[in-house]
Amino acid sequence: MKGVIHVITITESAANQIKEMMAAEDEKSVYLRVGVQGGGCSGLSYGMGFDSEVQENDTKFDQQGIEIVVDPESKKILEGVVIDYKQNMMGGGFTIDNPNAIASCGCGSSFKTATNAGTPEEC
Repeated sequence: MKGVIHVITITESAANQIKEMMAAEDEKSVYLRVGVQGGGCSGLSYGMGFDSEVQENDTKFDQQGIEIVVDPESKKILEGVVIDYKQNMMGGGFTIDNPNAIASCGCGSSFKTATNAGTPEEC
C-alpha cells in the first residue's frame, strides 16, 4: 500500500511472542507501543508495552498483524529498528537492533545516537 510508514520491523518470531502476550491481556483492542525514554547507562532506553489509545501525534502502522504506535520523539530515534525474539537455554527475550545507535551498554537495553545522548544514569 502506497504511503504506509514502517518505522520499525518486527520479525515473525517477535510477532508470535507479542501475539501470545496480547492474547493474555484482558483488553481486545490493544496496540503495541514502542518508544524511547531517557535513562540507562548510555543515556536512552527502549520501552515496549501495550496501550489502548492512540495519541493525536502518534504514528500508527501494522506489522505482522500487530497494530503498532510510536510517539513523534521516539519515531526519529527508532527509524530502521528491527525487533526480534530469541529463545535460548536461559529462556527467551526480545532483542532490538538499532542502526542509529552509536554506543550501547553491555546489556543492550541502553544506547545513544549521534544526535541524542539522552540522560545517562548509573547502572
